[in-house]
Amino acid sequence: MQNLVQKLLPRTTFKQAVAFRAYCTNKILDIGQPTASSHPQLLNEGEITPGITAEEYITRRKRLLELLPQNGLAIIAAAPVKMMTDVVPYTFRQDADYLYITGCLQPGGLAVMSHEFGLCMFMPETKPYDVLWQGKIAGVDAALEFFKADQAYPMTKLREILPDIIRRSSKLFHNSNTATSTYLDLEAFRKAAENNCVKDISLFTHELRLIKSTAEQKLMRDSASIACQALLQTMIHSKTYPHESMLSAKVEYECRMRGAQRMAFNPVVGGGCNGSVIHYSRNDQKVRDGDFVLMDVGCELHGYVSDLTRTWPPCGKFSATQEELYELILQTNKECIKLCKPGATILEIHNYSVETLRKGFKELGILQNWKSDFYHHLNPTSIGHYLGMDVHDCARVGYDRPLKPGNNN
Repeated sequence: MQNLVQKLLPRTTFKQAVAFRAYCTNKILDIGQPTASSHPQLLNEGEITPGITAEEYITRRKRLLELLPQNGLAIIAAAPVKMMTDVVPYTFRQDADYLYITGCLQPGGLAVMSHEFGLCMFMPETKPYDVLWQGKIAGVDAALEFFKADQAYPMTKLREILPDIIRRSSKLFHNSNTATSTYLDLEAFRKAAENNCVKDISLFTHELRLIKSTAEQKLMRDSASIACQALLQTMIHSKTYPHESMLSAKVEYECRMRGAQRMAFNPVVGGGCNGSVIHYSRNDQKVRDGDFVLMDVGCELHGYVSDLTRTWPPCGKFSATQEELYELILQTNKECIKLCKPGATILEIHNYSVETLRKGFKELGILQNWKSDFYHHLNPTSIGHYLGMDVHDCARVGYDRPLKPGNNN
């Protein structure tokens, strides 16, 4: 062991290396995710996640309790770890509702909320074997001191504590997307479900997440800025490397180099006719000279995502036909942006875009009749959607809801 360390650190003595390692692991508390102490380049004092303070998380919990019926109970589980193979996990991403309420970026936890006790977090317990292979994780102490839970227990206490809480509650709300047998198999929960007393918590959380705070808006602007800069660099790169796979790799590289943790979704990079496939994901073709390439991309920055689509000719020149179509869509886009004001709805903006493009397609000779249903074969998507912690954020909220300050779409 000593020889190995000396080979790796030839200018450092073994005692210095051990002392340095002890300093790194013992002086700064590791709770399994960044803190202001461990990652001062990411978080300021008082923040639970970058840009979002403990005070804001506590306010979110109070607002959820205001929506929760007096004798109601909310159960929100962390996202499960998904496996690529028997030993290789996919990169973990926290469930948006669990993250929104707790600030915890790690798997294995369960958040329970009621008017009786506020936020109670059941946390996984660390085992020496797991710490050796995967590192430290947040436990009961972190739940109380860092995440500011009102109560916290190890997960092994859940079957002892949660059934009584469920029996005292008249209505249960849980996150069906992350529901786990940890509580689904409890007799008390099964009886509540049989009596139609269980509903999805998204009825409330999507309403809360719909209007973004000032801090959330800043994170979303930063996420969009990163994606825009990355896409510009990718456009420049495309003339020399007109391959879908290379452009996909380039945009992800540029996003990550600017601080994004991951892409918001698998980049859509479609050259020529591939660009007409809405969620094209193969990204394995060379873009032919003279063809357009369409890129639908976005990145995630500290839990908040961006989503943008751009089309251009990698060869650097538009044909006359391409330029006419591009200008029509660009002008429609600009007009729709002007309509994004309080009181308007996404549905109204979408309908305006459909009417404008139908008429434009007829003038260009693409449609014989501007009222033709064939338009929907050319453009079957909506003009937009809500955006936030998820790409299609707050899916419970309809597109006929009037926009308000703080909406992001």
